[in-house]
Amino acid sequence: MVTKYDIPPQGHEIQSMVEDRLAEAVQTNGEKITIEWRGQQKHLYVISVPVDLLYYNPDTHRIRAQRTLDPIRDRALDDNPWGKIGQDYLGTLLKCQPSDPDKVDPDFETLRDDLESFGQKDPGIITQYGILVNGNTRCAALRELGERYIRVGVLPESATWDDINTVELSLQLRKDDYSYINRLIAIDEQTKAGRRTDDIAREFRIKASTLERDRWVYSVIREAIERSRTPDGAALRLVDFERHQETFRELHRVYAEKAATDRDAAEAIKESRLAMILLGYAKTDVRLAQADFHEKYLEPKLPSAIKPARQASAPVEIPGLGGLSVPDAAPAAKATRALTDKLLQARATAQAGTKIDTAQVAAATDIMKAAKDSFDRALDPAGRDSRLRQRKLAAPERLSDACDDIELCAGELAQARATRVLDEEAFDDAVIRLKQALDKLAKQVARTFTEPGDGVAWLLEAVKDRS
Repeated sequence: MVTKYDIPPQGHEIQSMVEDRLAEAVQTNGEKITIEWRGQQKHLYVISVPVDLLYYNPDTHRIRAQRTLDPIRDRALDDNPWGKIGQDYLGTLLKCQPSDPDKVDPDFETLRDDLESFGQKDPGIITQYGILVNGNTRCAALRELGERYIRVGVLPESATWDDINTVELSLQLRKDDYSYINRLIAIDEQTKAGRRTDDIAREFRIKASTLERDRWVYSVIREAIERSRTPDGAALRLVDFERHQETFRELHRVYAEKAATDRDAAEAIKESRLAMILLGYAKTDVRLAQADFHEKYLEPKLPSAIKPARQASAPVEIPGLGGLSVPDAAPAAKATRALTDKLLQARATAQAGTKIDTAQVAAATDIMKAAKDSFDRALDPAGRDSRLRQRKLAAPERLSDACDDIELCAGELAQARATRVLDEEAFDDAVIRLKQALDKLAKQVARTFTEPGDGVAWLLEAVKDRS
């Protein structure tokens, strides 16, 4: 749902100035910028306005996730979006790095340096009341450079907050200008607004399946934040998940494949991998967390202080359905989730700093260190077993790929016959090479299998020299 804000305090004075400058632009047939406006192209006249008069858009998607960094200033922004505290907070967030808000964003520095060297190339967009729709970061950079003016196109006076949101999305998505989490937030907002999945996917220039994946990831992140809340008010923030885009995408693929046959196993994978994300593991390490990772490799390494108690499974009754119940999660899946809950809350407490008692912060930090040590020791045998599995499957998978190629060859051979374009001599040479390859394979198979199965027996019989 799009938030609707009142007109800024100086909005009407800004509107009067904007109208005068627009009249001059119309009279001289000045510069224009084209945007998508209510389903069609619209050309807006461009004018120059003082950068210090404009207001950052409190609803911009560029920094939606980053707003959670400072709850006090975020509340001040909600209470008074046009006040100095809120506007200064927006200015700070526009300059910071999405995945590490304590640092200045290198992209911001590049933009600022480019503006200093070459001036403003592309106009921003504002409302007639001086609210920046597009160009918030450019305005922040120009202010930092001490520039007096910014060139902007001006939306029609009838522009609503829905229009502002739509224009910003269309312009920013065209440049792929949102961070990962802010993109997920924008997708979620569009979904909650009741828009069709196909329409949202088209606007974001992604497949419908990709949209569903991103919605699933966002729901996992939101759930993780809720699970991280402690009685003292500590909680993780959306920005804490900003740099894990590829890991979450891979998690969704693995989860969907496993959930099709074993929901408990899929949940165990999700919980173990979420715990490893919290502990800062690389994607290549996170891949080692399969369905049996917690029970087979991790649980024996966990110290008693953080090892979850085993819980028996019992049917879960569905309220209001006359005693109807569904199976509870398996004990292994419940233990994996319990550990992840502990780590979620420990991470939230550990990074709360002075907002939480120092003894609690120290205890939470100890939990994270103990967990990291346990995971490190569990990953060694898990990695060895994974490499062994890969070696065991290498030969069958290679042969399976060869079968796929032969099946494709059969289809191409039929097409070549129909169009009479087959190079018969080349095909005959390729078949001879196939026979030689099968002979080599059969020799290795004969040395390997003491009790051949049906497939191996067929191969040995097929290549046997009958002369």
